[in-house]
Amino acid sequence: MGLLLLLVLCTLAVSCTTTSVPLKVPSHLPFLLRGCNDADMLGMAAFVLQDINNDLKEGYVLSLNRVSAVQEHRQDGLGSLFYFTMDVLHTTCHVLSKKPWRDCEERHLHEQVYGKCKALYYVNRPLRILYLPAYNCTLRPATVSRRKIQRMCPDCPPPTNLSDPNVLETATETLAKFNEDSKTGQYSLVKVTRASSQWVFGPSYFVEYLIKESPDIKTEASSSGYQPTDSGPRSLFSGYLVIRFNEKLVNINCDFFQSQAPPLKGENLLFTRKFLFCQKNKSTHSPSKDVLSGSVQYLPELDDEESQETDPAEAFPVHLDLTTNPQGEPLNVSFLFHGPMIKKLFVLPFPKEEQRSAECPGNASMSNPIVLPP
Repeated sequence: MGLLLLLVLCTLAVSCTTTSVPLKVPSHLPFLLRGCNDADMLGMAAFVLQDINNDLKEGYVLSLNRVSAVQEHRQDGLGSLFYFTMDVLHTTCHVLSKKPWRDCEERHLHEQVYGKCKALYYVNRPLRILYLPAYNCTLRPATVSRRKIQRMCPDCPPPTNLSDPNVLETATETLAKFNEDSKTGQYSLVKVTRASSQWVFGPSYFVEYLIKESPDIKTEASSSGYQPTDSGPRSLFSGYLVIRFNEKLVNINCDFFQSQAPPLKGENLLFTRKFLFCQKNKSTHSPSKDVLSGSVQYLPELDDEESQETDPAEAFPVHLDLTTNPQGEPLNVSFLFHGPMIKKLFVLPFPKEEQRSAECPGNASMSNPIVLPP
């Protein structure tokens, strides 16, 4: 009996030991080239972009203009790792609003900021797991110089330096107008995010800025027990100040952010996300070392000489190489799974964009070459 008990205990000890899933060396041609207009790839790209927007802490929500390239690298028994290259556009929504990009309006051509994002996306269909390990985006105002845009649209207000005193004056006066009429509280300026100007019977300034609740409450709300919260920016305001015949005309619009609820899913998304969090005291590995974050670069406007002489690809760098080893390297994703088994993906250097399906790039929602990356 004692010998049998010892045998059972030994069996249990072996079964509870953390084991590792072996990795296969990738074949000579590991990538499957996927079509950029395929419904499943477009649905997945919507998930990728929503995850990127959810990760951003500043700037404007990015919308999908087109899928430029997508390659699939199937993992041994663990699903697939997708390598996405997407062309994106700025919308009118601030990222702090947490609005789905499909619910945001694209900006007019003369104020558009376009970009390109590369992303790794892990998909395990049987276990319904979607995960964004890493991304990199590069954004820039239109592909031609501001002077050329002005020739195309002479009545469109060009951007103005955010440090211009008139910009601050416009933000201050429009916010003062809102506070004067507000019955819920007083608000203060956090940051000006965009500004433009033009001459229409006098100088006109257009601004967008973030506001937050001010601790100085002097409205009816203070007597009803209202207390402001120090939760950071609460809204994106847009306003303009027009000076005409020594008279100031002020207008203000506001977009108050919703409470920080879980982000909504787009209507055409194909999968249901599975969130699995691994507590450090119950884990035998440290997933934080393997989960990589993303980054965004903002490039300056092109001047006339740059737009003619600079190689477009060199002027628009987007890099996402988690490894330079052509044989690839493992990426630990065990925290996405239940159980003690160590799960690792095999990550290869990001494929060149030329290595893509004949069906790529896909159809663009805004096809003007001014907002299409090289």
